[in-house]
Amino acid sequence: MPAHTILFWVTLPVLLGVILYQIGLQTLLPASIHEYAGFKVFRSLFEDTHCYTSVTTLSSGLPNAECFSVSNGRFSRVFEYDLIKQDSSFDAVKDARAGHVYPGLWDGHGHLVQYGELLNSVNLFGSESMAEVQDRLVQYKADHPEEGTNQHWMRGVGWDQAKFNSNWPTTSDLEINEAFKGQYVMLDRVDVHCIWVSDKVLDLLPSPLPEVPAGGEIVAKGVFCDNAMEMVLEHYPKPGKDRKTKFVKDAMDELNKLGIVGMHDAGVVPSELMLYEELSDDKDWTVRVNAMIECDARNTFCPHDVKKFSTPNGKFHVRSVKLFGDGALGSWGSAMIDPYSDKETSTGSLLVNATVLSSLTHNWAAEGYQVNIHAIGDHANRLAVDAFEITLKLQCPEITKLKRCQQEKFRFRIEHAQIIHPDDQRRMFELGIIPSIQPTHATSDMGYAESRLGKQRTADEAYRMRSLLPLGPVLGSDFPVEPANIFEGMYAATTRRSPRTGLDLSGGKIGWYPEETLTVEDALKGFTTNPAYGAFLDGKAGVIQEGAWADWIVLDEPLEGLDLEDLRKVTVRETWVGGELVYQRPGH
Repeated sequence: MPAHTILFWVTLPVLLGVILYQIGLQTLLPASIHEYAGFKVFRSLFEDTHCYTSVTTLSSGLPNAECFSVSNGRFSRVFEYDLIKQDSSFDAVKDARAGHVYPGLWDGHGHLVQYGELLNSVNLFGSESMAEVQDRLVQYKADHPEEGTNQHWMRGVGWDQAKFNSNWPTTSDLEINEAFKGQYVMLDRVDVHCIWVSDKVLDLLPSPLPEVPAGGEIVAKGVFCDNAMEMVLEHYPKPGKDRKTKFVKDAMDELNKLGIVGMHDAGVVPSELMLYEELSDDKDWTVRVNAMIECDARNTFCPHDVKKFSTPNGKFHVRSVKLFGDGALGSWGSAMIDPYSDKETSTGSLLVNATVLSSLTHNWAAEGYQVNIHAIGDHANRLAVDAFEITLKLQCPEITKLKRCQQEKFRFRIEHAQIIHPDDQRRMFELGIIPSIQPTHATSDMGYAESRLGKQRTADEAYRMRSLLPLGPVLGSDFPVEPANIFEGMYAATTRRSPRTGLDLSGGKIGWYPEETLTVEDALKGFTTNPAYGAFLDGKAGVIQEGAWADWIVLDEPLEGLDLEDLRKVTVRETWVGGELVYQRPGH
């Protein structure tokens, strides 16, 4: 046999192994073939293998492991350390098994650009008085004298009128000193459902002010809530491409430090979708984003302005829409079936009527989009469930299989799912509607929730977590409304105590309505596998298994068995996205 023929048949298995590893087909082949000479020789050239003290995979196939290999940005193999003790090709990793690994964390409801903007504006979160708010504004202005012009307004977020002796702020409170004379200032309330502006901003509006749109309210001079905010926002000089790019990159850097590898961006307008698509191929794009479309005009139908797609690298996905049912509880804006206990003349504000909400839900679903509805009050949640039920009945011919249709085709979600009448909780179970919950909202709101709702309504309806556990709740933070730290969210979910103080409403350790606590395992799933399912990314995100994206975090100690009090203090040692190290804690 000619020498060149012999060479061909000797090298063929090797070349085949190279090709298959290059295109990622190794995950489709039997394990026995993996050990064939062609694969074994070249495996180390196309795989990076990592071993740790422990690897929690959240995969049913192999729940716990010590090692995994990465190829082409995905996990190519996951295995126990004992299986490689005799394999000399892994000498480099055998002695480097420090740290405890978990799948990369996902925040199920956040706001990427707004978070980046917060990082580049005045942070008012946690301010306990008007004087403290003003002190922070003065310090920020001193450090940023260029802000406050008609082209670059001074921005901030985090104030709460509950800290001002329950008095709404006014424009006069922004006339702090000479530096604030004639300045353009716009500050978001802690829940971003109200804005507080300066006199100079008010001067941009017609005088007298036009009629406030339905679903909106002007609660004080210079304070606009919910739909009324549009009266101001149409005059706001929105950040351009360069500034928004900075916001995105700054936000991703901070999220990576917290172990966050992915997030559901809850409301992205068409121009931002275009920016995201452009940026998502950049090496600085280090957080996977599942975007919910928000039309330029809120609660409208704009299919010609958007498109469904996923980038080849898995960094950016668009297949869902966000609609808005009501406002927020803190500003009496959430839509209630019965009046507020501390404001008996009000049942809150619907931002859209029932007919329009159902029509929008059906129209978007007919175009193939998942629909996610912001609903906080029990009236808004009822209308959301109504809209989903109507749409499922129209889209799914076999009425007896509505839940299956929901789970396989639509996966409709209620964003916040904060106050839900027991009748509508039962309907959610019947239909399989996904609740998207932010655990820290419960511990942040516990100081006034009972006064707004009364004890019975709070006990029966509000801030359910364990009660909704069989629905696979998607957990998040709603950053920048709440801190983006997922371990604080896990702490709030598992203790029903404030991550900031470690205490419940009474100043104790029992927890606020402790019967609604989750286990650490359930909370972890709420920030990993559940967000994956809630974005049609199950099997790709939130797990460590063959074929999934190679996203993981490294912690100093395992979460299992960790004292719950220490959970809120957990810091991340390393964060990896697509097999690339995107954050390493200083000193490691």
